[in-house]
Amino acid sequence: MRTAVFPGSFDPITLGHEDIVKRALPMFDQLIVAVGENANKNYRFPLEQRIAWLRACFKDEPKIKVDAYSGLTVNYCLEQNAQFILRGLRNPADFEFEKAVAQTNRKLTAQVETVFLLTASGLSSISSSIVRDVLRNGGDYTKFVPKAVRLP
Repeated sequence: MRTAVFPGSFDPITLGHEDIVKRALPMFDQLIVAVGENANKNYRFPLEQRIAWLRACFKDEPKIKVDAYSGLTVNYCLEQNAQFILRGLRNPADFEFEKAVAQTNRKLTAQVETVFLLTASGLSSISSSIVRDVLRNGGDYTKFVPKAVRLP
């Protein structure tokens, strides 16, 4: 079974994340959307909320599993018997960063390969950081996130 892990903080999930997941589905038998927890990072939304949004976004897709993890992504992949890490690239800066991470992961284990997908051109400017900034300043965040992401 071809299994990929799509790791991220998803704070919150964006239309760009959703695009990557939907386009990757035909490539894999199972896709684990995994919320990574980093104790050194301050999140705007609690883990439970981020997981709930992801589950709501992909509730009709049986090939998708939503989970949370901490520690090295490659270790999580090995625990889940996942052979691939899925990453989305928005721009050249993303590529340079993700290339370094992928090369490091490859040195840690040859059992997990990184697969890159380019974000759709109309979505490449969207990031969770930008969405949080829009929210913080009272802007209309709904243009940048899936319908399942609604705040009171």
